[in-house]
Amino acid sequence: MIAKIEAFGGTLVKCFHLLALFVIGGTVVWSAGHFYLVDVMQHERAQLHDILLLFIYLEIGAMVGIYFKTHRLPVRFLIYVAITALTRMLTIDIKDLANDQILTVTGAILVLALAALTVDFSAARFRSPDEDV
Repeated sequence: MIAKIEAFGGTLVKCFHLLALFVIGGTVVWSAGHFYLVDVMQHERAQLHDILLLFIYLEIGAMVGIYFKTHRLPVRFLIYVAITALTRMLTIDIKDLANDQILTVTGAILVLALAALTVDFSAARFRSPDEDV
């Protein structure tokens, strides 16, 4: 009896997991499409911060897709989103930032780049033999 209840609970968790992934993925596509059609297409050309925001949408969408296929959260993509967001902030707000704030943001980008390098290195070096990529 307990095994059946646990199996049913596991099935419910998997269903919720799939539903949540579809909702998140659909929200990303909807938000990116709305941004592109309403904000980007209304102007003569896309600006750098528009393109960087589209990259953020792309990275989040890829992260959802990878998580959907592998059931693992790709931490690397979270780092890429953070780097892109900080780069976007830097390009938009550079006129309004003090020198120490600019150094702080660029330092944060450097730390995140080193973190991505560390994640890549450790994933390649310490991956278990039975793990597929």
